[in-house]
Amino acid sequence: MLRSMYSGISGLKNFQTKLDVIGNNIANVNTFGFKKSRVVFKDMMSQNMTGASGPTGVDPDAPTRGGTNARQVGLGAQLAAIDTIHTGGNLQSTGRPLDLAISGDGYFVVGQYNQDGELVDYSYTRAGNFYLDQQGNLVNGDGYFVVGAGGEPAPEADFKDGVEEQPGEAGEPITDPRKITIPVNAKEMTIGPDGTVNYIAGPDDPNGGEEGQLMTAGKIIFAKFSNAEGLQKSGNNLFSPTANSGLPLFNYAVTSGIGAVATSTLEMSNVDLSEEFTEMIVAQRGFQANTRIITTSDEILQELVNLKR
Repeated sequence: MLRSMYSGISGLKNFQTKLDVIGNNIANVNTFGFKKSRVVFKDMMSQNMTGASGPTGVDPDAPTRGGTNARQVGLGAQLAAIDTIHTGGNLQSTGRPLDLAISGDGYFVVGQYNQDGELVDYSYTRAGNFYLDQQGNLVNGDGYFVVGAGGEPAPEADFKDGVEEQPGEAGEPITDPRKITIPVNAKEMTIGPDGTVNYIAGPDDPNGGEEGQLMTAGKIIFAKFSNAEGLQKSGNNLFSPTANSGLPLFNYAVTSGIGAVATSTLEMSNVDLSEEFTEMIVAQRGFQANTRIITTSDEILQELVNLKR
């Protein structure tokens, strides 16, 4: 069979994958905190018809000949990578106090606690559309608690479930992960650029504050990775670490290279529709060109079959 036919098949498979990725990007153009993906190709192995040779004729009295290059026939293309592009999306003002965005690097940490109050399962997200549950806990749309801490950084990290913490560039590791809870009778709540959640105490404040006193409910914890592109999408706007993402660096906002918190704001998807539609056209034409390779190869084979009648 002709090598060109199989090269065309490899091209079809690659452009199908590219169209799948483009379709997912476009589907999530309005998904808060979504990070687009891109497909990168690379050539497959090549078959050597003849190898390269150096100049011949070392004898000064003998005729010499220059070197020749190798003659190779490529065998198609293959998938090199599907990258997740973690550039920041545009920030959209919403006017809703519980909508938060990170202006810069970093991820919100959301997770679940067991009955003993220990953080046992958590993920990372850029989507900051948060809510208060029945008990006043700050949660995301799926009910995962926004992980916070009380007080200032402590000398030793105390995250549960065997997660290794690293010290920030300016400050100590975060300790004592906890839920961020706003009392039901609180009069007003504000969130600062560093992720500190404050509220105005109402009567009979459960944290002991006098009515009208400014109280702190906690401080939001953020995570940063040495290789954010190594994170794995796990659905529901969440990311999970992998062996190549590096261990999370936990700290507060505007610390250790983590960006500031923008309140009443959400980060939009970083998908650029004009770019995606252009890439779609390129993928479509590439797919069509590869089908032409297959049909042309088929016509040649048909001519060979017709030689014997």
